[in-house]
Amino acid sequence: MAEIRSDIEIARAATKKPILEIGARLGIPPEALLPYGHDKAKVGADFIAAQKEKKNGRLILVTAINPTPAGEGKTTTTVGLGDGLNRIGKKTIVCIREASLGPCFGIKGGAAGGGYAQVVPMEDINLHFTGDFHAITSAHNLLAALIDNHIYWGNEQNIDVRRIAWRRVMDMNDRALRHIVGSLGGVANGYPRETGFDITVASEVMAILCLAQDLKDLETRLGNIIIGYRRDKSPVHARDIKADGAMTVLLKDAMQPNLVQTLENNPAFVHGGPFANIAHGCNSVIATTTALKLADYVVTEAGFGADLGAEKFFDIKCRKAGLKPDAAVVVATVRAIKMNGGVKKDDLGKENIDALRKGCANLGRHVQNVKKFGVPVLVAINHFTSDTDAEIQVIKDYVATLGSEAIPCKHWAEGSAGIEDLARKVVELANAGHSQFSPLYPDDMPLFHKIETIAKDIYHASEVIADKLVRDQLRTWEDQGYGRLPICMAKTQYSFSTDPNLRGAPTGHAVPIREVRLAAGAGFIVVITGEIMTMPGLPKAPSSERIYLNEQGYIEGLF
Repeated sequence: MAEIRSDIEIARAATKKPILEIGARLGIPPEALLPYGHDKAKVGADFIAAQKEKKNGRLILVTAINPTPAGEGKTTTTVGLGDGLNRIGKKTIVCIREASLGPCFGIKGGAAGGGYAQVVPMEDINLHFTGDFHAITSAHNLLAALIDNHIYWGNEQNIDVRRIAWRRVMDMNDRALRHIVGSLGGVANGYPRETGFDITVASEVMAILCLAQDLKDLETRLGNIIIGYRRDKSPVHARDIKADGAMTVLLKDAMQPNLVQTLENNPAFVHGGPFANIAHGCNSVIATTTALKLADYVVTEAGFGADLGAEKFFDIKCRKAGLKPDAAVVVATVRAIKMNGGVKKDDLGKENIDALRKGCANLGRHVQNVKKFGVPVLVAINHFTSDTDAEIQVIKDYVATLGSEAIPCKHWAEGSAGIEDLARKVVELANAGHSQFSPLYPDDMPLFHKIETIAKDIYHASEVIADKLVRDQLRTWEDQGYGRLPICMAKTQYSFSTDPNLRGAPTGHAVPIREVRLAAGAGFIVVITGEIMTMPGLPKAPSSERIYLNEQGYIEGLF
């Protein structure tokens, strides 16, 4: 039996081409690329602006069932499909998100694909990369510092220190910083107040960078951020304390998409990284729209299951950017479906047809939900060696009853050669013109009704529970002109419900709303449900315990 190499070992053995050569294949001249070493580069804003009149390619969304400890391989499938499309002669670019240090050192690991379907350089992408997240963190915290400084020097805007809405961020899981008291130590340090930290990928600055069309739009959106309220409850914006210009300066380079390559030397844009369970879960609009001008097919992903990532991709990103996806792929594994059918992780290697049939309800719910947006769907069965022919056939038969097709894929082990069948089916589906995309709800629907529509139509909940304060806050925002904004649900990724332990396809559950936040710069309302946290904590045995430099100076433990 051949030795199974780790993701990082496979990535380290890759034969990479100079990034200028990858850019040249897309028609990007050397002067339009800002190289970061030999294997990654940023694409210049002037070049991007010059592509606007070009025709768009086809847009393919890759999403998944609810994640389980068994693994689904959504990013791996996204990268593999991009390679597969290139293999069959279709000019294709992959568009994925950047990795956060929080999950990298926490529990989830890296975000660059896996096996023989990865983007490289894997270590750089999973760590500091081109510094985008550091720039976002700095811009966010500059605004936080300017708020406290403005109050210290006389508070010309009459900010009510009890109603400051802007917290600080860092790109790490740290539960100790969720709720803190700042400015202790006497008069020289300002006015003590309660505050806290969120993780950088939950920052509104991250969302703004990922939704902005260009630098001018970026600056406008940054200026629209509501930092808090005056005693008369009127909002104070970032532009009121003259923060928007300096924040834009810090984000000037971060705004430019990052070009890298797959293991098979195909182009990939890796840019932006909002979480899908607490933010909108998609890579940047500027990366996706640029890719659509440079390629015939663009394969992008949305975070976690289709109930979160795909819904937000459709209702927030596509709505805001005017994108119209041509097809979608829902990724599932036999193992994950069996876990949704009640099988414990240690028993997933054994054939269990009954549990598989029961777990298919979760897959079916996601397929049907994507179809509600008018987008045609295929299912990718991400293959594991323990899968049996009988189990594969059960999934194929079940998906056929939904009016879709399930295709086994072996890209993890075989690269593009293992996903050719899916690539051909995707081309056929995307070119058929069947997509009738439209968002789930109209802009002019009342905010609470939008929340109920998502909860009932996507989560299959029976009701949304919200106290009077939440309902009054939503009505106030409607009165202030924010009623047309879409909703960004912050919910556990592990279930259709707000209970992470409730697997399968539950119905009739309640969705309790704990808090609502107005992201006026990003242009959506964040609705926080259940026990979801905007600053995660580290697990008992974090991944960081297994990450180190070996004697040769190579990084070990990333996966």
